[in-house]
Amino acid sequence: GRIFTGDRSGDFLYRVLHQTGFASQPVSRAPDDGLRLRDAWITAAVRCAPPQNKPLPEELRNCRPFLARELELLANLRVVVALGRLAFNAYLDVLRDRGLIPSRSGFPFAHDRAHLLPPGLPLLISSYHPSQQNTLTGRLTEAMLRRVFVRARRHLAERPPRSASTAV
Repeated sequence: GRIFTGDRSGDFLYRVLHQTGFASQPVSRAPDDGLRLRDAWITAAVRCAPPQNKPLPEELRNCRPFLARELELLANLRVVVALGRLAFNAYLDVLRDRGLIPSRSGFPFAHDRAHLLPPGLPLLISSYHPSQQNTLTGRLTEAMLRRVFVRARRHLAERPPRSASTAV
């Protein structure tokens, strides 16, 4: 199935993706519901649903090659929006494993923060995860998440596409 489909986190995320032009409709109910992503690709750091949505370090390590391969296939990737610290760290770990950055230490996680990576790498934007814990408490609002994707959209507009891609 499609990531973030049929749950409240997805309702929140896809509404914002639609508002910023990355999704054809504001809801994702089922993989065959007609939703199409535009200039975007959604992936995950882990391929399983771990207990309490907290993957073990071993699960993250085991899934990292799948994330790395998926990123390799996105040849025209220009922006990565990391939804949550876990996704942010997983992406930086892939870059570190490839020798593209020495470590994660120079990249502090913060909401709506743009991180300039070495030349040739996409812009990295960190965001709070659209979990119910974050959205119901107001830690992440629709306006806050929309600003992240407006920033991503602007960056794509400033960089001529070979063919636009954004990973979420």
